[in-house]
Amino acid sequence: MAVKEFKTESKKLLDLMINSIYTNREIFLREIISNASDAIDKLVFKGLTDPSLQVNRAGLGIEVAFDKDARTITVTDNGIGMSAEELDRNLGTIAHSGSEQFKKDLAAQEQAAKDGDAKATDEDTEASEAEEAQPVGGKEVDVIGQFGVGFYSSFMVAEKVRVVSRAFGSDTANAWESDGLNGYEVTPAAAGELDGPDDHGTIVTLHLRPSTADDNTDELLSEWKLKGLVRKYSNYIHYPIKMEVSKRRELPKPEDAGDDYKPQYESYTELETINSITPIWTKRSSEVTPEEYNEFYKTAFHDFADPARVISFHAEGRISYDALLFIPSAAPFDLYSKDYEKGLALYQSNVLIQDKCAELLPDYFNFVRGIVDSPDVSLNISRETLQQDAQLKAIARQVERRVRTELRKMLTDDRTSYETFFGNFGRGLKFGIYASYGMKAAELGDLLLFWSAKLGKLVTLREYVDAMADGQDKIYYAAGDARERLEKTPAVKAALGHGYDVLLCTEDVDDFMLQAMRAYHIDEIPAVEDDAEPTPARDVEFANVADAKLDLATDEEKQEAEKAADENKALLDAVKEALGDKVSSVSVAAGLGDTPAVVTAEGPISLEMERVMAQGPEAGYAPKAQRVLELNASHPVFGKLAAAQAAGDTDKVALYAGVLLDQALLVAGLPVEDPVAFAENVCKLM
Repeated sequence: MAVKEFKTESKKLLDLMINSIYTNREIFLREIISNASDAIDKLVFKGLTDPSLQVNRAGLGIEVAFDKDARTITVTDNGIGMSAEELDRNLGTIAHSGSEQFKKDLAAQEQAAKDGDAKATDEDTEASEAEEAQPVGGKEVDVIGQFGVGFYSSFMVAEKVRVVSRAFGSDTANAWESDGLNGYEVTPAAAGELDGPDDHGTIVTLHLRPSTADDNTDELLSEWKLKGLVRKYSNYIHYPIKMEVSKRRELPKPEDAGDDYKPQYESYTELETINSITPIWTKRSSEVTPEEYNEFYKTAFHDFADPARVISFHAEGRISYDALLFIPSAAPFDLYSKDYEKGLALYQSNVLIQDKCAELLPDYFNFVRGIVDSPDVSLNISRETLQQDAQLKAIARQVERRVRTELRKMLTDDRTSYETFFGNFGRGLKFGIYASYGMKAAELGDLLLFWSAKLGKLVTLREYVDAMADGQDKIYYAAGDARERLEKTPAVKAALGHGYDVLLCTEDVDDFMLQAMRAYHIDEIPAVEDDAEPTPARDVEFANVADAKLDLATDEEKQEAEKAADENKALLDAVKEALGDKVSSVSVAAGLGDTPAVVTAEGPISLEMERVMAQGPEAGYAPKAQRVLELNASHPVFGKLAAAQAAGDTDKVALYAGVLLDQALLVAGLPVEDPVAFAENVCKLM
């Protein structure tokens, strides 16, 4: 038979199909197996709609094989098969999808049935409903093909493809063969090719291209590689996929073997089902044991530990999908590295589309692992990415809500487990609030935990507010690199001394996040009793205890500080002049206890922000905090300083000023400008 040209406007389209549409050559096997599954689905449907046909459903399946010497990969199915005309139409016409046509025909039949049902009697309707209850639709006929181009992905790895097919009920088989370049031939199949009395279905044989430095096709001719591709992309095709698997068994021990006998083994092959068939995520939670979920998680996501939480849910409607999510019990080592990839595995009708679909998870839930499977997502022609972003966003919103709900439940019902979770992943939640400029505070704020300096344990923001002292109207916090050091700082000790709790924040994102939040919102609390008034909604602002504008002192302490500042104005000016631009101002502070001086900040950049940004890649350009040196007028050191000023000893005033600033910086966890000079100045005073 003469070679036919592909039925397209240009042969360049086929070249585009092979070389441009697909970015991952591995998916060729996924596409061929998907076509095989569709062929079986069509046969199953045909048998259900025509009971006179004898379709052995138990024997339906797919087989994958390879021949290393012949350099071939073969995929065989016993589905509905194709006639010579169908081979010519389905494989000779690029972008003609037999599966898509099947869907259209099925939809037309269903519409005709509905139109007929509208005229049926009640008795007829009951019979019709009973018939519709049979598994003729849904996942039984959930054919995968859409565009009619997946088959041509085989030419990414093959220099020639031969397809032998025999339609169900036909007496003859036919062969379609092409090199993907010069057209194709449709001829009668050779003897021995699907010519048995019960044979039907399709055999696709790929003759692989020679390996090159850039394209190693030899690796495809191995059991472990083909098995891996099947389990990665087609593990949940709902028909068995079988393959000859190498095995090893021990030979019987000879009767005359001596004590030094060593066991002997022989290798053999066995046809084995290599796919899981039934995806665990399509089952209801009541149908799966915790042990089964744990085992699936550890196998699918290569974790050694059981997950902390399992979230399973199913959605039906405009977009139907199944979702199975896991919250790990420990953070992966690379979670906060630039190489970490977030995302959920995206399946369409049990076929893997993307291993990690990043669009399904917000960055602050990047630790979540799991699977989303939907027959309704619109894919591009290569079935590697989605076409309609709105579909993905709708699924992502529901995923986010379910994860957030589960975390709140864990926080309420299992505080110990939640604190462990927060230690692993809480930093990401904080970044979510900061990166959204506080817009996500309402969703994530109640999930945050902070260390309470007063209670010595982790508390939520709501727990902090509920325990606030009388008259307290702000949430006080201190930010630094270590909890133990923060507890000893003058600002924290002063706040605690006045009866106020302080949240000790030791992660680099904390200060930035709290400034982005600005305040913690509390919703209205309904009245418990009929005659009581509800508690109105309110916002409780955050206040850094190292802020120069913060005022925790009593009225008496404030009056004493103001009086000391007025009486020592010349001294404060002299200290400011001695320090120059190292500080923006010098003042007298109230309520410092036994601390001679502290450094605080005014303006939008806090001392902690300055410290964090100084560690970044652009440290030389990082903004500085406006530092304020606050002196304790009731401390003996202040008296020494005032005496030096009264004696006109400007050198000693400058010496005192430098030492006070440097020691205040050290207490605040900030580096001094010149450690050598600081040491020398301390020695001079000694």
